[in-house]
Amino acid sequence: MTGGKSERGHSLFPDFNVLFDREFPGLPGWRPATAAHSIPVEVSTDGGVCVLRAELPGVDPEDITIRVDGDVVTVSAEHGESTEDRTHSEFRYGSFRRTVRLPAEVPPDGVDASYADGVLTLRVPLPEEGTEAGRTIPVKRGHSAHQGETS
Repeated sequence: MTGGKSERGHSLFPDFNVLFDREFPGLPGWRPATAAHSIPVEVSTDGGVCVLRAELPGVDPEDITIRVDGDVVTVSAEHGESTEDRTHSEFRYGSFRRTVRLPAEVPPDGVDASYADGVLTLRVPLPEEGTEAGRTIPVKRGHSAHQGETS
């Protein structure tokens, strides 16, 4: 670990969960029964790879789904409640979901997802520096709108 302070990147467009997945003011802990719990995440880049880490303690890897649409990644999971009788529990059960915009499109190959110690780690290779995803369209000289008109 280096001694430098790490900076948090901020997107021009906030994460959807930041806008819509909050508790209602005055009702701490209240959320609709159908709402999915938010998943805490962190996103970093390291050596040409974007790394998304998501906290999913107690979830079975087979119950995790990762969907990709361009540069948007949605992680969802189900954590089923056991039938064991408890006198007190602060664990979260049910559906979990988080949608995150990455700094580049997710390529079809080279993406790696692993789960260990309650943390999902998704490694996405970033395009090489200087590689432009866009393209230039040449502009041709057209006929003037006034050409051919008589007054």
